[in-house]
Amino acid sequence: MLSDKMLFEEMNGLNRFAMKLCRNRADAEDLVQTTIEKALKNRDKFVEDTKAFSWLSKIMYNSFVTFYNRKVKYESQYDPEPILLSVSSHSTQDEQLMVKEVSKAIQLINPQHREILILICVQEMSYEEAAESLNIPLGTVRSRLSRARSALMDLMPDNDNHSVFRQGKLRIAA
Repeated sequence: MLSDKMLFEEMNGLNRFAMKLCRNRADAEDLVQTTIEKALKNRDKFVEDTKAFSWLSKIMYNSFVTFYNRKVKYESQYDPEPILLSVSSHSTQDEQLMVKEVSKAIQLINPQHREILILICVQEMSYEEAAESLNIPLGTVRSRLSRARSALMDLMPDNDNHSVFRQGKLRIAA
């Protein structure tokens, strides 16, 4: 049976082996943890005359291969990054015009309203984060935001491009 002492004596070697396999500290630490967990669960299967490191490194290698195969099969198959990179990030002329109009209008509204719009719509803070940042109650954040959106909507030309204001879904890219 594998003793705790034998396991701890092999920790440095296991950490080095995991780093060679993973080439990433976080994944290596996870791999070592998985190896220790499996070794402790199966410690009664350890043969006395076997080198502890050999037995542990075999568990580690098998865990790594299983993890790698799963990652290749599932994560690569559903990885959105190639699709996101192929999508154009250029905005249309209408969107650019709307951003200019919104920027001008924001400068004309009350400074408190401008501040709340920037925190929530540009910096994408939650209402709670904005309340904490401004040291005001949550209800005040909600009412200022509502008034700010109304003021902004009043200053904007009336067309379909600005329906986001009417729906309360204003989000402005920084």
